[in-house]
Amino acid sequence: MKISTKLLFDRASNQMSLVQNKLADSQAQLAQGKQILKPSDSPDQAAIVQRLKSLLSKQDSFQNSLSTMRSRLELEDSTLRSATGLLVRAKEIAVQAANDTLSTVNRQALGSELSAVRDQLLSLANTTDTNGTFLFSGSRSKYPPFAAKNAGEPPTYRGDQTKMSVMVGEQRSIPINRTGTETFVSINRTGSNQAVGFFEVMDDLVNGIYSSDGAAMQQGIKEMTDLMNGLTLAHADIGTDMNVVDQQSSVVEDTILNLKTTVSSVEDLDYAAAITKMNQQMLSLEAAQSSFSKMAQLTLFNYLK
Repeated sequence: MKISTKLLFDRASNQMSLVQNKLADSQAQLAQGKQILKPSDSPDQAAIVQRLKSLLSKQDSFQNSLSTMRSRLELEDSTLRSATGLLVRAKEIAVQAANDTLSTVNRQALGSELSAVRDQLLSLANTTDTNGTFLFSGSRSKYPPFAAKNAGEPPTYRGDQTKMSVMVGEQRSIPINRTGTETFVSINRTGSNQAVGFFEVMDDLVNGIYSSDGAAMQQGIKEMTDLMNGLTLAHADIGTDMNVVDQQSSVVEDTILNLKTTVSSVEDLDYAAAITKMNQQMLSLEAAQSSFSKMAQLTLFNYLK
C-alpha cells in the first residue's frame, strides 16, 4: 500500500494559516480599537453602525445650524441694544429742544446731535453679518434694508417680508431672518391715516428742532416713545429666540451623546476581551507551528525504522 504524508502536511499548513489570519485580525482590531474592520466581519452590526453614523451626521448639521443661529441672534441683540440706547438719547434731545427757554443756537446744536444719532441708527438698521448679508432685509439679504428712493428723501424699507426658517431638529425649525419692519417700525401718526416710517419720524423731528417748531417737537417726543416700544418688542423676540436656540442646542447635544454611546457599544473594541483572545490565538499558533515542525521531519523511512 502507498503511504503519503501530503494530506497531513496540507491539513497542518491550512490550520496554521487559519490561526495566523485570526491573529492578524485580532492585532488589527487592537490597533484600530474597532471590533468591525470591514462590513463582511459582521454585516448586521456594520449596517447598524452605518445607520447610527448617518443620524450623527444629521445631528451635527443641526448643531452647526444652531451655532450659526446663535451668532446671528447675538449680533441682532447687540445691534438692537445699541439702537435702543440711541433712541433714548434721541428722546432726551427732543425733550431738551422743546424747552421754550432754549436759545436758537443751543437748539441748532441739539438738532445737529440728533441728526448724527439718526445717521447712527440708519447704520445699525443696515448692519451686516460676517458674510456681508444684511440682518434686517428679509430674504433680500444682499441689499440694504433702508435706503432713500431719491436724494433728499428719508430712507424707507427696501427689503421684503419673507421669513425663512432653518431645520434644527427632526421636527423643529427656527426663523433665521428678521425684517426691518419688525425692528425699525413704522407708526400711525396722530391726525393722519397714513403710516410713517421710522426714519421719516426721525427726519421730521430733526427738521422741527432746526426750525424751532414746537408742535413738531412735541409730536416727535411722543413718536420717539412709539419707536422705542417697537424696538423693545423686537428685542424681546430676539431674547425669546435665543432661549429657544439654547434649549434646542441642549436637546441636540444630548442626542449626539446618546448616539455616540450607542455607536461605541456596537463598534468599539473590548480591549480586555480582545487581548485575552489574542493571547489564546498566539498560543494556538505556537502549538500549530510546533506540531507542523515535528510533522515536517517525518518521512516514510523514519516510520520504517
